[in-house]
Amino acid sequence: MRTKHYLPIVTLALTTLAGCNMKKEATMTSGIDLANLDTTALPGVDFYQYACGGWVKNHPLTAEYARFGSFDELAENNRKQMQTLITEIASKQNAPGSIEQKIGDLYNIVMDSVKLNADGIEPIKGELAQIAAIQDKSEIFPLMTRLGLKGIGSYFNEYIGADMMDSEVNLFQIGQGGISLGEKEYYIDDDEATKQIRDKYKAHIVKMFQLAGFDEAAAQKKMEAVLAIETRIAKASYSAVEQRNPAANYHKMTVDEFKKEYAGIDWDTYFTTLGLTGLKELSVDQPEPIKEVIAIINTVPVEDQKAYMEWKLIDSAAGCLSDALVEQNFDFYGRTMSGKQEQSPRWKRAVSTVNGILGEAVGQMYVKKFFSPEAKERMVNLVKNLQTALKERILAQEWMSDTTKAKAIEKLNAFYVKVGYPDKWRDYSGLEIKNDSYWENVKRASEFGWKLMVEEKYNKPVDKDEWYMTPQTVNAYYNPTTNEICFPAGILQYPFFDMQADDAFNYGAIGVVIGHEMTHGFDDQGRQFDKDGNFSNWWTEKDAEDFKTRSQVMVDFFGNINVLPDLKANGELTLGENLADHGGLMVSYQAFKNATQDAPLGVVDGFTPEQRFFLAYASVWAGNIRDEEIRNLTKSDPHSLGRWRVNGALPHIDAWYEAFGITENDPLFVPKDKRVTIW
Repeated sequence: MRTKHYLPIVTLALTTLAGCNMKKEATMTSGIDLANLDTTALPGVDFYQYACGGWVKNHPLTAEYARFGSFDELAENNRKQMQTLITEIASKQNAPGSIEQKIGDLYNIVMDSVKLNADGIEPIKGELAQIAAIQDKSEIFPLMTRLGLKGIGSYFNEYIGADMMDSEVNLFQIGQGGISLGEKEYYIDDDEATKQIRDKYKAHIVKMFQLAGFDEAAAQKKMEAVLAIETRIAKASYSAVEQRNPAANYHKMTVDEFKKEYAGIDWDTYFTTLGLTGLKELSVDQPEPIKEVIAIINTVPVEDQKAYMEWKLIDSAAGCLSDALVEQNFDFYGRTMSGKQEQSPRWKRAVSTVNGILGEAVGQMYVKKFFSPEAKERMVNLVKNLQTALKERILAQEWMSDTTKAKAIEKLNAFYVKVGYPDKWRDYSGLEIKNDSYWENVKRASEFGWKLMVEEKYNKPVDKDEWYMTPQTVNAYYNPTTNEICFPAGILQYPFFDMQADDAFNYGAIGVVIGHEMTHGFDDQGRQFDKDGNFSNWWTEKDAEDFKTRSQVMVDFFGNINVLPDLKANGELTLGENLADHGGLMVSYQAFKNATQDAPLGVVDGFTPEQRFFLAYASVWAGNIRDEEIRNLTKSDPHSLGRWRVNGALPHIDAWYEAFGITENDPLFVPKDKRVTIW
């Protein structure tokens, strides 16, 4: 399922369980690993270095990674746990059609490099032949739709999800797609770094066509056609910032209105192929790129469009084919785009494939072995504590009217909290895993996923119990259309929670990121959705303007940060996540003070409880990253880089100044009247 950019489903905002209101025992530790610090650095000069310098030094990037941080370390541990579960299954003879057979056979076929290399490009020859057989433009879109069901990229993205104006109802939605580099800037920006990436992309396309059996001259000609089409789509596409505006990415209409407005394509065949019989209405996320694609289909020579379809096939399948194709694919997307030096071991790729296709089946086994009911109970209690603190902070805001406060409290009280794992598990009985080829299994999985979406969602009400992450995922999210916060089992462990550490550590680490997810309900996007998940303006006009003015302080602050000598952070793209970090810090700090007011904590390991709170927060974002990945993430990721989630966030928190004695003479000092003040 495609996720809209305006849905702040978080990818790097992590959380875990905490022992809120735990009885303070003498054995409680600080939770702070002193080896992770660099006490030669000054907190007011570079707090990130002070809090994380030791960890950064002790965890140099290996060739496998473009970025590696504390949460990646936890994800690696989880991956090893899943490996033990999967390999045990894969080593046995399992009953045909059983979930164990599907897990084991899928893992084994990804691991079988001998077969993959022997097969070469054989697995994609059937689709290549179908594309080659196209004679007329009228054949292009129907075939592209059929191939899209199998996971082969096409001109559009489509999905079925909640109607943001009527959040209890699912709606078919179609949006922009078609550009292999993901963000439009890679096609249109003229800075030297981007031009170099574009040149390497051209060379990559040529090499991939050659590996797929085309001669150099044909490959060169096809590359030129591909780049021309993708550039046209990119120019019409919305930027990552533009996609963050919910209202601008929603255009609901009847099917008849749609076919009239977007004439030039056989939409009836498209809807029928997707299984959407009797479709009455839909939403167009981004109208301009859809219209541009229609123009491309009707005006660009058929041979050029066939080249584009061939490229989307090769690009989609590359990771499932021979070592030669896998390596070339990695050379561009891994080395050029991210700065990685070598691929992950095959077993990691195999585990990731099983996890991606059969995620809830693996998750069910994972939580049974690695997640305790006690952890879930403690997490639920902590969430309640954070909700209380957020309510207190909302009521205390002097800039907000009582009317808006009352609506905000209603939304807060209506949060749907998910912890650990779902109450019902996905049924994979309709998915066939066979020992034919890696690529064939991926195609069947893609078709299964779409058919399941249609079966479960088309003309059906929204299922609020659906999970958008598997239980083993090291992550968390907020979803505005269901007004839910979700904390999978995978992240409910150290370094985000330490059962032996006191509240200063746990509130600083896991507490902040729980508060982060809660604040997403009130960030620049989330605040536009009401307690029921509908896109609705529940703000007074003055309060809304005050919010925008206060948010702009955050935009301007981060927009002036140099992440590389020739590149600044994108304060607009990262606004929602930066606001969530800020709110998470403020809310969790208040919850921490509430929890310890009757039994104040003392100095441990030379640090006050307040200092340990902020050290714990900073440690969550410890990491190393390559320059190539900095550039890539700055263009595409709505999260600020780890360093700036510390050095950019903390200077707006008054309590941090007090904890570490930061003064106006320190480089990180921000005058009080220039600090963000919202939640």
